[in-house]
Amino acid sequence: MRENIASPKGTTPRLATSALLTVDAIGDVACPFSFLGKRRLDAALEAVQGPVEQNWYPWQLNRELPVEGKAFDDYLAERFGSAKAVEPVLDNLRAEGKAAGIGFRFDRIRRMPNTLRAHQLLYLAETRGIDAVAIADDLMSAFFEQGRDIGDVEVLANIGLRNGILTADVIAATENETIRDAVLACERQVRDSGIAAVPAYLLNRRLLVVGVQETDDMINAFDRAMFGEGTDAVVSAALN
Repeated sequence: MRENIASPKGTTPRLATSALLTVDAIGDVACPFSFLGKRRLDAALEAVQGPVEQNWYPWQLNRELPVEGKAFDDYLAERFGSAKAVEPVLDNLRAEGKAAGIGFRFDRIRRMPNTLRAHQLLYLAETRGIDAVAIADDLMSAFFEQGRDIGDVEVLANIGLRNGILTADVIAATENETIRDAVLACERQVRDSGIAAVPAYLLNRRLLVVGVQETDDMINAFDRAMFGEGTDAVVSAALN
């Protein structure tokens, strides 16, 4: 179920409290809108300064891609007709990203990755109590700002090591069928719940926000999830 979020002018958020806010983020690490939404979410959380628990749930935009990915120009041509056809969208993302502290460099991207292995790394991080949301940010930065192939095991191992996971453990996780099946099962559960687009954010298991939101709108959504009327029932069973 989609919830439209509005932020009335002059609204003062009431989240300055000891109550815990839970944010279940659903996105793909090769989705520019997931990256933009994540950075705006960060800004909103910094503004309210309350205790928060964040979780990351997998979503693959391009599940059909081969494990080695595809040449980026070929991917754009197949999906949008040509690289030139999508340039206005990329220009807008560059502008929006700059305002959010993201330096999108689509010119550096050579391959569109299959992100299943990246989600397996995030799953491994969560099982070890390591901040998977922070690693997701690292993955998106590596792809969109540095043009690195985040479907490549060596790249994933480097990012994992920077976040306290041994290279051998990252490699093992990307080859582990049990972890792979767990990631796919989790994604299937999210899709089966009716969520059809990312980014999406389930706040306190009560309010579902879909799409990239302005920071003020996210703050207002936090307020509604914590204190608003009409949110006593879980909006989506996706993450139960």
